[in-house]
Amino acid sequence: MLGLAASYLFFFTEQDVDWPAFASVSVFYAAIYYVGARAARKKKGEENDADGLMLAGRNLPIWVAIFTMSATWVGGGFINGTAQAAAESGLVWVQAPWGYALSLVIGGLFFARTMRRRRYRTMLDPLEEKYGKKVTAVLFLPALTGELFWTATILTALGATFATVLGIDLQTAIILSAAIAVAYTALGGLWAVALTDVLQMIILLIGLAIIVPFALDYGGGWSATYTAYGEKFGAAASFLPSREALGNDYWLWWDYALLLIFGGIPWQVYFQRVLAARDEKTAIWLSIIAGGICLMAAIAPVIIGMVSATADWTMIEAGAPPDASATLPWVVRYLTNPWVSLIGLGAVAAAVMSSVDSSVLSASSMGIWNVYRPLVDPGLPDSKLAKLIQRCIWITGVAATLIALQVESVYDLWVLCSDFVYCLLFPALVCALFDPKANKYGAITGFLVAAFLRFGGGEATLGLPAFLPYPVDFPFRTLAMLCGLGSILLVSRVSTGRGEV
Repeated sequence: MLGLAASYLFFFTEQDVDWPAFASVSVFYAAIYYVGARAARKKKGEENDADGLMLAGRNLPIWVAIFTMSATWVGGGFINGTAQAAAESGLVWVQAPWGYALSLVIGGLFFARTMRRRRYRTMLDPLEEKYGKKVTAVLFLPALTGELFWTATILTALGATFATVLGIDLQTAIILSAAIAVAYTALGGLWAVALTDVLQMIILLIGLAIIVPFALDYGGGWSATYTAYGEKFGAAASFLPSREALGNDYWLWWDYALLLIFGGIPWQVYFQRVLAARDEKTAIWLSIIAGGICLMAAIAPVIIGMVSATADWTMIEAGAPPDASATLPWVVRYLTNPWVSLIGLGAVAAAVMSSVDSSVLSASSMGIWNVYRPLVDPGLPDSKLAKLIQRCIWITGVAATLIALQVESVYDLWVLCSDFVYCLLFPALVCALFDPKANKYGAITGFLVAAFLRFGGGEATLGLPAFLPYPVDFPFRTLAMLCGLGSILLVSRVSTGRGEV
């Protein structure tokens, strides 16, 4: 795969490719591919059944589970999006790192034990159990959309970094990155994903730790950078929300905060690791510890964003980043030395690989297990199931790549990942797990109510116009989620006795 990529760049592009950097990246990908291949062969016997492919035989040790949970969330969208938000809008709008960290902690305290105890295979299993297979197929749509947007965000982040550091155009970088990432993922199996996550997380944390001192040195040190940042953003230079910092966006800030905290829970990438844990206690603790690691991993990209916002880019021949989404790769390439920029590229690549494999595997697992199997082929054997999931990985990867080619803002799409999941899927999951009276009539009503109220507010990222007259700064996403939740509770009780599935 890497050889084909190099041949394409050499013979069919006229770009000034940084071949030493490309060679370094090739070595990195070869190492990751090797680890994944060895892990897949080692667990070949387990990978032949569904539990082996999707859940690593429910035998992940806690240290591996913590690494793979942390690596899944701390992806390319995480580090690039955090740097972008810090550089563009001030620290007050850097919500996703602590929002997702809290979602992991809350998920561990209130959801992990129940899911692991019931031995589900996917996050959608309790929905199928409570609402039936047809309703679950509908609820799969926001889950699939979230995974596709998540993967597209990650590929865009890596593509932007490759384009900046390697000297190739963004579209070429995205396509080549997707081809390599999906090919590695198609090796199959959570064991391969989890063990490579260990290596990728180590590379990521070390790489970011090396970049920060060089970036701060360019800005005159931490004290000078922090002072200049405070002068530029004023009250918005603090993480704490205030009327002074947010102005008319105060309630919008809280809308996004709740979206990230609770919209970060109903994800198959999260529950796949919870369900793969050896026992309930492991499932709980890996969630809580991973939340802490997410917070620590955000420190470096926040600092990088602050340096970018305060740097005198007129002193750099390349000038300022062309847009905020290029913040991290621009700092890595132009405010550090060539060797450090290669390390930074490896860190970003590690972050991306650790999330892409998880996301496409999760989407494919739900699609085949919760949609294709019950609706098309109920007698599908586990051996055939594994092969179908592997094929679906390629389909998911291609779809995410097409979305990535249209992305303008890494951070906006990153937040949008949890948006639809928060409004449309979170209420159904909560009721399926904790409300014994919830039924399919309530679930359908809740979905339709939430969808109407959410899409009524429009979505600029997708070019969807608003058709409901919400006031400016109105938290309509949280309104949609709460109304969807209330509809499930109310309609389920009104229709009691008719909700059998």
